[in-house]
Amino acid sequence: MNILVTGGAGFIGSHTVERLLQSGAGNVSILDCFNDYYNPAIKRANVRGFADRVTCYEGDLTDKAFIQQVFKKGRFDAVIHLAARAGVRPSIEQPELYIDTNIKGTFNLLEASRQTGCKHFVFASSSSVYGVNKKVPFAEEDPILQTISPYAMTKMAGEQMCSNYSHLYDIKTVSLRFFTVYGPRQRPDLAISKFSRLIEDGKPIDKYGDGHTARDYTFASDIVDGILGALNYRSGPICDIFNLGGSQTVTLNDLIATIEDAVGKKAIINQLSEQPGDVPLTSADVSKAQSLLHFKPTTTIAQGVPKYVEWFRQMRAEGVAVC
Repeated sequence: MNILVTGGAGFIGSHTVERLLQSGAGNVSILDCFNDYYNPAIKRANVRGFADRVTCYEGDLTDKAFIQQVFKKGRFDAVIHLAARAGVRPSIEQPELYIDTNIKGTFNLLEASRQTGCKHFVFASSSSVYGVNKKVPFAEEDPILQTISPYAMTKMAGEQMCSNYSHLYDIKTVSLRFFTVYGPRQRPDLAISKFSRLIEDGKPIDKYGDGHTARDYTFASDIVDGILGALNYRSGPICDIFNLGGSQTVTLNDLIATIEDAVGKKAIINQLSEQPGDVPLTSADVSKAQSLLHFKPTTTIAQGVPKYVEWFRQMRAEGVAVC
């Protein structure tokens, strides 16, 4: 099997590539633009261990001609589409960038899949599509009436494009709604990364709201289990959607306390008001993924955060700026 992993040098992507190679899943290619959204040296470090075992295409999702060339050369049987502009708050500041990358980029990949006969497409969506969902935990069949950020809107659009291409062109698409993924190689702009770095350096952390907002944190290795489950999922509807969460909702206050324990220092708090676009709670019903993808998250936040801190300190020791 020829498999393309977009965003294959990134956080979730690099872990996915490693697992694919370990499992002997087939010929693996990665597509990544190595942009400067955060320090590109982090991504270069991510791929060091497998760079000689994959084909690497460096370029932008929005470049239609480039994407078509990649697909014609790779003749892929399956695509795992993890590349995206991520983050709720930046999407409010730069919505057009998110629309270009996340919507146009996903369209380019689906269209190239259609043109070259690729029949299996796994799409990384997000729990943010649920918006302010009053029903807890969130289930795939819950009605989605209102997204509250451009980022969430682009992910919802991606799911709908997958539905279109399944219906029109017989491409098996599986959309995976990720719930707050964390772990080694995590992007520097995410809460666990920022808090660990600032607490380690004795600098204040920004705390938005009273600390009672809660997230369903999911460790990277557990997410990869779900991705590979989706890659091997050949039964069921030709277009399907699954939640992938850690089944462990953690408040912001508890998260900060867990990071303090892992770092061995107390946080200096800069108290701020709540941020627009943030949802108060995410909580995943993963029963469907458990049943059909054999997904079973095992890493608790107390186990996962120290693993991130260990990686973060190792990167610093190697002289890679994790910021």
